Amino acid sequence: MALANEIIGSSFLHKTSSVSSQFQGKQFFRPIWVVPVAKRQVVAQLRKAVNSPVAAISEDLVKVVPLDEKPVKYKVRAVVTIRNKNKEDIKETIVKHLDALTDRIGQNVVLQLISTEIDPKTNAPKKSNEAVLKDWSKKTNLKAERVNYIAEFLLTSDFGEPGAITITNKHQQEFFLETITIEQFANDPIHFPCNSWVQSRKDHPAKRIFFSNKPYLPGETPAGIKKLREIELKDIRGDGKGERKLSDRVYDFDVYNDLGNPDKGIEYARPRLGGEKIPYPRRCRTGRAPSDTDMTAESRVEKPLPMYVPRDEQFEESKQTTFSLGRLKAVLHNLIPSLKASILSNKHDFHGFSDIDSLYSEGVLLKLGLQDELLKKLPLPRVVSESSQGLLRYNTPKILSKDKFAWLRDDEFARQAIAGVNPVNIERLKVFPPVSNLDPDVYGPLESSLKEEHILGQINGMTVQQALDENKLFIVDYHDVYLPFIDRINALDGRKTYATRTIFFLTPLGTLKPIAIELSLPSTAPSSRSKRVVTPPVDATSNWTWQLAKAHVCSNDAGVHQLVNHWLRTHATLEPFILAAHRQLSAMHPIFKLLDPHMRYTMEINALARQSLISGDGVIESCFTPGRYCMEISAAAYKNFWRFDMEGLPADLIRRGMAEPDPSKPHGLKLLMEDYPYASDGLLIWAAIENWVKTYVTHYYPNPSMIRKDEELQSWYWESVNVGHGDLRHETWWPELNNCDDLISILTTLIWLSSAQHAALNFGQYPYGGYVPNRPPLMRRLIPDENDPEYTIFLNDPQKYFLSALPSVLQATKFMAVVDTLSTHSPDEEYLGERQQPSIWTGDAEMVEAFYGFSAEIRRIEKEIDRRNSDGRLKNRCGAGVLAYELLAPSSEPGVTCRGVPNSVSI
Repeated sequence: MALANEIIGSSFLHKTSSVSSQFQGKQFFRPIWVVPVAKRQVVAQLRKAVNSPVAAISEDLVKVVPLDEKPVKYKVRAVVTIRNKNKEDIKETIVKHLDALTDRIGQNVVLQLISTEIDPKTNAPKKSNEAVLKDWSKKTNLKAERVNYIAEFLLTSDFGEPGAITITNKHQQEFFLETITIEQFANDPIHFPCNSWVQSRKDHPAKRIFFSNKPYLPGETPAGIKKLREIELKDIRGDGKGERKLSDRVYDFDVYNDLGNPDKGIEYARPRLGGEKIPYPRRCRTGRAPSDTDMTAESRVEKPLPMYVPRDEQFEESKQTTFSLGRLKAVLHNLIPSLKASILSNKHDFHGFSDIDSLYSEGVLLKLGLQDELLKKLPLPRVVSESSQGLLRYNTPKILSKDKFAWLRDDEFARQAIAGVNPVNIERLKVFPPVSNLDPDVYGPLESSLKEEHILGQINGMTVQQALDENKLFIVDYHDVYLPFIDRINALDGRKTYATRTIFFLTPLGTLKPIAIELSLPSTAPSSRSKRVVTPPVDATSNWTWQLAKAHVCSNDAGVHQLVNHWLRTHATLEPFILAAHRQLSAMHPIFKLLDPHMRYTMEINALARQSLISGDGVIESCFTPGRYCMEISAAAYKNFWRFDMEGLPADLIRRGMAEPDPSKPHGLKLLMEDYPYASDGLLIWAAIENWVKTYVTHYYPNPSMIRKDEELQSWYWESVNVGHGDLRHETWWPELNNCDDLISILTTLIWLSSAQHAALNFGQYPYGGYVPNRPPLMRRLIPDENDPEYTIFLNDPQKYFLSALPSVLQATKFMAVVDTLSTHSPDEEYLGERQQPSIWTGDAEMVEAFYGFSAEIRRIEKEIDRRNSDGRLKNRCGAGVLAYELLAPSSEPGVTCRGVPNSVSI
């Protein structure tokens, strides 16, 4: 109330009610923009939830036009909410004050209202006068996060409903426009949720266009704003030429030709991903010049210089701060191995498990006399040099929180296949022994070396066929993913791996136990020992062999998790749909409004990944076994395994044999492993998303012909498939888009992937992988047998051999620092069931109410997940030393929490 008094004057708040009473009983035109009576109560309720101030017109500005009079002029007041930066650099502060000075002499912010109606005299949209933001100079020094400015428009009583606002920024500096609110009568505000950077006219001369929150399908767009809808989309698409400036908001497609840096040397060159030779999804085009030594490779932008993404896709300030702090943390952590490396070697190993434990308990004392030269090469040295104790500590990963030795147990190794950070590769074993789909002419004999005698004694007296028939055998199979790359990987310095298969048995308790691991190498000769089966131990020697075999399985798993399930299936394959949505769907389109929160930050984090994580010699190559072949493995998976129609949770579970259709069940399918935490929790969220999407879609498309005739919608899907995923555009499995069921399925899948699927695969990375022995991302030694020279070393000190097979200190601490950052929720995270400005994101009150219903269902699901984690009958999520499964629990505090489902792929 105090804020409202300050903005519009206290007298108005007390007099507004008298305005309408003065005209009761008289015959007048209905005042402009008055909400029908049937909707007023709903709108009034929604207004209570609006946190931002709303504008109002004062009593003396209201003019109500009798039937027999000509239109008259009157003023409308608007509140424009601009979000300030919390921290400004010196240049920004100087320019800000310069703008405050020049604002007084006409270098200001100019707005103009555009009506939804056409002026019959001019055959053009009705427009208000141009209005400027008042008091900019007076409010320059306000330290508030949000500052509200007033603008007044002069309208005529036949102006109609405002549908758009144009803005010209004559200042030198951009500003972040959050909302504009216009209020004609107390019950009838008009909201413009902008949430966009408005650039200076000197950088972008064209006026910025913002539409009201009222959704329109293309064919229903009012005549007054129809042309603006087309202009805005044309501007966003750009012309596909030139290098993009950081201030641009142009969305376009390109191939992944910027991962390598051939100008640094041939060892830094990487193949182009995308095209007939190596199919891959498209990424955002930057238009940078080609490298000097390879015209097909785009020149690199190295840290700390920023990568281009459209301006509104860049991290907001609090998110950027969190990410930068994480990066700082990684820099500090990397000092530890760097210092050790300066004394010993780059391949320094952990001497014992106590060395790893000390990273969490004691930290590492910085050798101040040795760090000076290193600090010159690293950013932010002052933070290190001023460290009071010189100690750098990692937080204790959650895997150690309930049982320090859980990682050694077979049941925990198996439990993580269904409730860990990568629970999406386990399949029901349908045929024994398992078979390969690789070409034997290329890869030689592919028969599995697994035999019945390897598992017979471990399946409770059953025959293998009985166990198959009763759905008791399961497999995590990485044979076909890795085998084509094994020779090249094992030729790299310090990299050794197998193509693994792991067989699990479902016990009567509903838990899994591993019963055999197959380790395969390419068959180089008829007598080659290319395949090996390791079974659970019976003595000390076989115990260490078994532990090494499990470590190799985890290394395979970590690679497929990061390169395929996490990066490819949630980051890379979603970007084309996001690019096409901005290019083809107007901000007024109801489907754009639905998808908007699920696209937040994805393009920015993907660009940062191209710069630092998946790039040549980047973090992923440094820390994961496949090294320089990491992204080629990702591309092979895209070509051979990825199918959009199988990315939805029910379809994926059925494909993997983990569920079968059953109409009698709540989700239309029956889990063959009832206590499968990822699947059982995921189905709750999938159903909630699907119901919400169904409500939304059927509201706007009451019959199929409307979907087929929606040019923007059809263009979005066509471009997503034929351009964004153009290398696979001819595949027959792409869903059609002809009716509501098609659209509901496509949208549900996209929202599932961007929210719950990504959360399940991402936010457990440090809690599970932060203790490297539990989940080594890289292996450096194969398992010796009796004929190998290393076998004697292994027998004499198996613990030392085991640790030498894991990542080095340098590799391990670098990996830990990175996954710590990736597992962190920022303070501005927006979780499933939440969205910015929840009551005004759309002007459709019925859909706002439906969204609140969806939010309530998400809260109910969270309580159900909490209940399940306390149910002692569910052994895979409850028990002594067993971690609760919370990766699909929707809400979270900031930080590394091992829970929380953000709306989008935002980290």
